[in-house]
Amino acid sequence: MTRAMTLVLAFAVVLSVWETAQAHDPEEPELEVPEVAVIGEKPVAASSQQFIPDKEIVLQPQGRPAQILRLIPGMVAVEHSGGAGKADQYFLRGFDADHGTDVAFFTDGMPINLRTHAHGQGYADLNFIIPETIEGVEATKGAYLPEIGDFDVAGAINFKTRQVVKEGIAQATGGEFNMQRYLVMFSPTKDRIRTLFAGEIYDTNGPFINHNDYLRSNVLGKITSNFTGRDEISLTATIQYSKWNASGEIPQRAVFAGLIDRFGSIDPSEGGNTLRSTVRLNYHYDTTTGGQFFANAYGQYYRLDLFTNFTFFLNDPVNGDGIAQYDRRGIYGGDLGYKQRGEILGIPVIGTVGFQTRLDDIHTKLGTQTKRTPTGTTTDSDVFEVSYAPFVKAEAQPISWMRLAGGLRWEIFTFDVKNLCTACAEQPGGNTSSGILLPKMNMILGPWVKTEFFVNYGEGFHSNDARSAVQVGSSPLARSVNYEVGVRSKPWGPEGLELTATAWRIDLQSELVFVGDEGTTEIRGPSRRQGFEVAARGQVWGPLYVNGSFTWTDAKFRNGDAIPLAPEYTAYGAAILTWPLGLTSQFQATYLGVRPLIEDQSIKSPSWIVFDWTQRYRLPFRLPHGRLEAFYFIQNLFDTHWEQAIFAFESRLKNEPAGVMDIHFVPGNPRTVMGGLAWYF
Repeated sequence: MTRAMTLVLAFAVVLSVWETAQAHDPEEPELEVPEVAVIGEKPVAASSQQFIPDKEIVLQPQGRPAQILRLIPGMVAVEHSGGAGKADQYFLRGFDADHGTDVAFFTDGMPINLRTHAHGQGYADLNFIIPETIEGVEATKGAYLPEIGDFDVAGAINFKTRQVVKEGIAQATGGEFNMQRYLVMFSPTKDRIRTLFAGEIYDTNGPFINHNDYLRSNVLGKITSNFTGRDEISLTATIQYSKWNASGEIPQRAVFAGLIDRFGSIDPSEGGNTLRSTVRLNYHYDTTTGGQFFANAYGQYYRLDLFTNFTFFLNDPVNGDGIAQYDRRGIYGGDLGYKQRGEILGIPVIGTVGFQTRLDDIHTKLGTQTKRTPTGTTTDSDVFEVSYAPFVKAEAQPISWMRLAGGLRWEIFTFDVKNLCTACAEQPGGNTSSGILLPKMNMILGPWVKTEFFVNYGEGFHSNDARSAVQVGSSPLARSVNYEVGVRSKPWGPEGLELTATAWRIDLQSELVFVGDEGTTEIRGPSRRQGFEVAARGQVWGPLYVNGSFTWTDAKFRNGDAIPLAPEYTAYGAAILTWPLGLTSQFQATYLGVRPLIEDQSIKSPSWIVFDWTQRYRLPFRLPHGRLEAFYFIQNLFDTHWEQAIFAFESRLKNEPAGVMDIHFVPGNPRTVMGGLAWYF
């Protein structure tokens, strides 16, 4: 399919949304239906499926939106380069998903992961999200839902934004390391036309000797309305800009020898800047016969300039091994479909048919640099990558104690890579296409004694970088086969504690990875990950709410080698206590277990556990216009020495005659105190 035809198809998705919203039969009377609030739980397909409420989100320390992810059982996110400006490193179900390769991220259904990214496949930078705008987080693990496609191997995360806020908020936060954060969020209209506006500025030097000078600014605008009593349309726009310096991943030997401090740097010129703007349109129309038409469209512009140096003077003893990565892209896409409720032979059923498409128009470049001054080009490519995905989904309840859900998803990809550097050693180029058919099956039994049992099977995939996909003999799409059994129980009623236990297995066809820092493809072979998780969330009694989880994972290549960076154990626990007189407290702990750093497990990372303390207090007096709330956060309450991102590879310092295999790490933040004041109006 030509580029022009693809652009026409993407435009057609957007146009269909507009025409559906605007067109109606002038002879057909419009029925005004009063708004009715329906409170209930959304049915889940797997025991591991979770919805994280906003009351937990607002109690997380401010600074990194990715910290929200630890509320999901078994998921941990850590800083990757000591600068906080780039995407985090994500761990879930035995995957070091790096910056997002095997975890799909969305906001209101719009994909966040970036295909064929300059720094790594599936790169998912969450820093354009303002946490206070999030109404809740929908987390699904495994690959059991037909409506989710690329990168949904370990799981998928959808950040659902609010339509309105009951009270406006103006908030100022300050803390150690010159940390400052300012937030404003309000809804000018809240009825038939519902609006939300939010803005954020965040600035910090971090604990590093060479200051981060990290500055992030975010703006969000959202408007939601109804043309009739049966539809809803929502338009959301965001823009983010960030710049930062990074300490990088420092070698352990340099710290032990006293050459640098734990918060020092070998190459203080690391860092970068990024910009992301998005617009998304969501629409649905409910028919009078139990059907729903839905159509969504989005567009994004993205830019990144990233400067790193992992190996220091290993390859170039004179100028150093600085890497420059540049990414410029436009992303366009959307989906449309129809859902119908009904009965077949007296059996309640829901059927859904849908179609999704996405287009990435990319310019990506990799080169060398010294103190952010370009010194050469390694690869320079234009990439045009498109996917099309029709899917069908069916849900049925043949008997009162059994629900069935499943479907098929067909993904079709086209890759077109043009080499722009005729003098480069690496010259990826060419075009190819590939498809994959993905079955999904789920069975839910119960409830019996307020308990449900789940059996799940699903096939998922992640796409590989287009620059490796067009190479002869490569596998453009890596299939995963997911199995899961679990139980979910609420023995103390719907408002009480919810308990879940899940056992799972994921077989991945290929760990083929495009190494963005080198411009080469690394073939890792097939793998198997398996484990179990237990979790509890909910009200224990009166004012006490808890959230806790524990996971165990065994992750190996099929030849028996360990998968580097896959943690064996993770755990999280939090207790939220709502005191009288407007005081809320949270005590939480995050644990990441030992991880092998190389395949033979001869080098391992240490485990760590970090505790945080949060307090928010609604002041006992009201202003003429609004009320005040004071808050503070203490991160790493006991000042633990811990490591965030950690790797084992060869590097060379300026005074060393040859490369040395060593552990390289990003230090975890020391005890950090921040606090502030919020005015609700």
